[in-house]
Amino acid sequence: MKKLITTAIALLAVLSAGAQKAPEREFNYVEATELTITGKVFPDTPNPYHRMDTVRFNAGFTKEEKYLLRDAAGIAVAFRTDADEIRLLSKYAHAYFGGGTTGFAGRGFDLYIRRDGMWLWAASALNNDNRLEQPMKLIQHLPEGMKECLVYLPVRSEMNSVKIGVPEDAHIEPIPNPFRYRVAVFGSSFTHGASTSKSGMAYPSILSRETGIQFLNLGVSGRCRLQDYFAKALCEAPDVDAFLFDTFSNPTPDEIRDRLFPFIETLQSSHPGKPLIFQKTIYRERRNFNTEAEAYESSRMDLVDSLMRVACKRYKDVYYVKTTNATSPDHYTSVDGTHPGDYGYTLWARSVKKPVLRILRKYGIK
Repeated sequence: MKKLITTAIALLAVLSAGAQKAPEREFNYVEATELTITGKVFPDTPNPYHRMDTVRFNAGFTKEEKYLLRDAAGIAVAFRTDADEIRLLSKYAHAYFGGGTTGFAGRGFDLYIRRDGMWLWAASALNNDNRLEQPMKLIQHLPEGMKECLVYLPVRSEMNSVKIGVPEDAHIEPIPNPFRYRVAVFGSSFTHGASTSKSGMAYPSILSRETGIQFLNLGVSGRCRLQDYFAKALCEAPDVDAFLFDTFSNPTPDEIRDRLFPFIETLQSSHPGKPLIFQKTIYRERRNFNTEAEAYESSRMDLVDSLMRVACKRYKDVYYVKTTNATSPDHYTSVDGTHPGDYGYTLWARSVKKPVLRILRKYGIK
């Protein structure tokens, strides 16, 4: 009996040892700034994950506007790797936990991998708040060979560090910017990416992936009101080939009437000959059964139509794109009556793509 018990204990010990987890893999982490950063109107900022230097550009900006400009919206990291697993290690100056967008968009990361010339979604990831700055698995079980990757940073969080991790026996290296030219996009929460499900789904990011042209996100949720200090800051945007505006979604009719022409003139003084493309704001679903909202939005859009007819005649290189649309025939695209979801933003991007590309081609941007 004693011999039988001893044999059973020995067998259990062997089985227990076999059931233990394999040793944790070692990963090497590379700061994103050592790879390729894309998507910034102002490439050189003291914090590389800010969209604007809010100390240098200080005059006139409110505290809330500076806060929004430190978000990483539209910024992406491009690289090449043969890794079978990718991890992330990040440090937040501020992590977004609000209700205006999902966690995957607000404080998470969004990975796309190029296949047959197309950027194909691969993974999204975020940590829970109690593990916010711990390593996270972005994707695993990747196929063999080199892969070109694009990781979008959170749209509503301020980052101090973003590191890409690959197994210690894998290679990771920067690639040339996968997008050509520089088209600055100044706009509202629509441009910023409000109500998107993940951080790569703001319409400027969709346009970049679908056209190969770099659309640079300078959306400032609720704060895009044709302010003169924003125009003056954009005058200093380096090496910008064109401008695309979503500037009629936030301001009141009086603000539009008073500020539009000076805004255009300020920009043209520093960027002569560069196309300024204004988009008509989208139909907001809250108009469907709200008579006050219907009257206000209708009158504002009519005012913009009339002013832009004048602007396009008065100013050379000014354009008005009227085909902006984020509403499907079944009206299923809205999240909150104002902001569309991913499907709506995809419709928006694809509705303006042809007219915007047609204008850009006139300036050799193709």
